[in-house]
Amino acid sequence: MTSINTNPGADIALRVLTDKHMEKEEVQEDISTGKEVDKAKDSAAIWAISELMGSDLAGFEATSSGLNMGEATVAVASVGAEQITSILTDMKELSIRASSGTADYATIEAQLAQKTEQINTIISSSGFNGVNLLATNTDGKGANGLTVAASQDRSGDADPELSTISVGSVDFEGSASFDINNRTTVADAASARTALQEIEGFLRYATDSAAALGASGQQLAEQDVFMNKLSDAVKMGISELTDTDMEDAAARYEALSAQEQLSGLSLSIANASPASLRSLYS
Repeated sequence: MTSINTNPGADIALRVLTDKHMEKEEVQEDISTGKEVDKAKDSAAIWAISELMGSDLAGFEATSSGLNMGEATVAVASVGAEQITSILTDMKELSIRASSGTADYATIEAQLAQKTEQINTIISSSGFNGVNLLATNTDGKGANGLTVAASQDRSGDADPELSTISVGSVDFEGSASFDINNRTTVADAASARTALQEIEGFLRYATDSAAALGASGQQLAEQDVFMNKLSDAVKMGISELTDTDMEDAAARYEALSAQEQLSGLSLSIANASPASLRSLYS
């Protein structure tokens, strides 16, 4: 039955047209933002998970930055320790030469003194960002090492716990095993042999220290590589949860555009139906 008071066909067509238009706008927003879940109203559960993962990701990136800083600090100290090892090798050669009994002891002692001064300069200048791992007081505030944030460990819904990597000072300034400023003065063959034994000890200490710093630097570098991989994995996870599937969205947009056109045509037909009543009275 056709009624002049109500037009149920037009009501249905209008409702369908409105629904398709709203769906089309939502898909258009997904395409323009690249995010299928961009707000809590899009999907509360997925949005909450993505926000938590995003917070963890920011922490991972900050941790990676700290690891890079720590790695650079250890690298500078390593260069200093390795250079000290090289200088001590030269000092060992000079001491061996003086032990022969026919050397110019004054000249050799002057050379040894110069190299000792060079070592002291290296020790004092091997700092980075205010931290010197060759010094007794590594940061000028009483610290004896470096602590670097290594990761954030989260278990279930609990707050993340910070894990750290500690790098101790090798202390070329205050260690009794590296008392180079009180080395025996070379004045004759006997004193040269005593100095040689002392320098052998200094060299052993410097070599062990350089190796320890190298191992710490490698640990920091490997942890940084892991944190970068972890950050990439979390980014991928967030993307899988929230990003728009552009191919699927494009197909849906085309389909909704066609449905919107058909709904508009249906509404036109439904609205034309009451007009046919006028022909009965004309």
